Amino acid sequence: MNKYEGVFILFPNLEEEVRNAELDKLKKVIADYEGTVENVDEWGQKRLAYEIMKNKEGYYTIIKFTAKTEVIKELDRVCGINERMMRHMIIRDDK
Repeated sequence: MNKYEGVFILFPNLEEEVRNAELDKLKKVIADYEGTVENVDEWGQKRLAYEIMKNKEGYYTIIKFTAKTEVIKELDRVCGINERMMRHMIIRDDK
């Protein structure tokens, strides 16, 4: 099992319930691959460095988790087909 940190940027116009449902989906994917979510840090709505699909802001969430390497492919797939997700990035935490 490896430690990872994922940054997920959702569209800023989503309601809180929808946003929480999307984050729960990500947590479920991690749990399905026998991973554990260690910390969820919601930064909230922040200004983007550059416009993405005519949006100047996005809703940032950082999820720190421990899981097998297979979960990364699945998270990339789920985020890639999710219309509510603007961007995502997952890195391995080697601390």
